[in-house]
Amino acid sequence: MLDEKLLEYINIAIAREEDASRFYTELAGKVADPSARETLAWISEEEKKHKAFLEKFRAEGVGPDAMRLSDVVYYKIAEHLEEPEVEEDMSRSEVFLIASHRELRSYQFYSELAMLYDEGSRVHDMLYKIANEELKHKEKMEYLYANTTFPQTDGG
Repeated sequence: MLDEKLLEYINIAIAREEDASRFYTELAGKVADPSARETLAWISEEEKKHKAFLEKFRAEGVGPDAMRLSDVVYYKIAEHLEEPEVEEDMSRSEVFLIASHRELRSYQFYSELAMLYDEGSRVHDMLYKIANEELKHKEKMEYLYANTTFPQTDGG
């Protein structure tokens, strides 16, 4: 059984994942670029998976071993660039930068939440792994941003 405070945090996290999925779906509806729409649909589905994992954790106490921890390249692009406003005629670069900022906020949320629990505890490890998943999403969005904004040319 989860303690009340942890249950409150998990419920907040579930709501955040629902909001993220909805945000990306709505953003995809505002973007004309098919590649950006496809990427936003993918990340929306990823957020749904996080929600499902959190719901399973809440119901069954699934441990952190249910998620793998992988290495992430921390580009820090979002930390150095201002987040653009959501507009009808956004470029693909702007879409990916908006997503990078959103994933950064999610990473920070789960990292800070993990720090409320003893390192090595089941809850700390689970929250840390979700933070890592959000950082992986940020990495992908920043990679797409960089490759869209600064495409490789024939000259290298």
